[in-house]
Amino acid sequence: MSVLRVAAIQTSPVFGDVSGNLERALALIPAGCDLAVLPELFATGYQFRDTAEAMSLAEETAPGRTGGPIIAALTRFAAESGCTLAAGLAERAGDRVFNSAVLVRPDGSRGLYRKVHLFADEKLVFTPGDLGFPVFKACGTTVGLMICFDWIFPEAARSLALAGASILLHPSNLLLPWCPEAMITRCQENRVFAVTSNRIGSENRTGTRLDFIGMSEVVSPLGRLLVRLGKEEEGAAVTDIDLAEIKQQVTPRNHIFGDRRPDQYRL
Repeated sequence: MSVLRVAAIQTSPVFGDVSGNLERALALIPAGCDLAVLPELFATGYQFRDTAEAMSLAEETAPGRTGGPIIAALTRFAAESGCTLAAGLAERAGDRVFNSAVLVRPDGSRGLYRKVHLFADEKLVFTPGDLGFPVFKACGTTVGLMICFDWIFPEAARSLALAGASILLHPSNLLLPWCPEAMITRCQENRVFAVTSNRIGSENRTGTRLDFIGMSEVVSPLGRLLVRLGKEEEGAAVTDIDLAEIKQQVTPRNHIFGDRRPDQYRL
């Protein structure tokens, strides 16, 4: 199947209201979607005061672990709807807590990504990701996970594209204003689709007010903005994408990856 219906879900979570946030977020996913992306830390809220607080709301996601209420709800929804989900959550792994994203398929199998590039005060709460940028089979194609601030590092999207990802799944809690436009460039330079799912609203739990910018979107491999939500609305940015649009040949003599000169780069 080369045409997929995808959705970027935009929410306004209440910090700590896991059951309520889950219910509201999953209700926003339209029927008939093949793939839906939920924001970073969508069920817990974002602004943890410290690692202990994050640990109290974190879930185990490793293979063989059943997880907690977030994993259970995602697994149940995927099985009942046939929709593959990507979603951000706090992940507990021993005495460490990661800002992670899970991929949950309708058959119950999962993939996991741990945020490599921690933003601002996240460095006081989470352990930096240690899984690199893995890709996963889903919806008849290959997808890659990245989280929020990963957008500012071209190496993140490029790593996923070089590993074969056709779609970048990008759960986010964006504060800086530049990401929605930057993802257009990320798609152009890697010839991939991107689904960026952001939240709205604000949090002020540590004395620093955070205002989230919304603008969840889906972008095509040539940088065409297929759909984008506003800065203040909950909802779903839904569109059909045709994987046949992914063409890595730029001209008859130029290939987006074949023309790379790694021996000339300083990385």
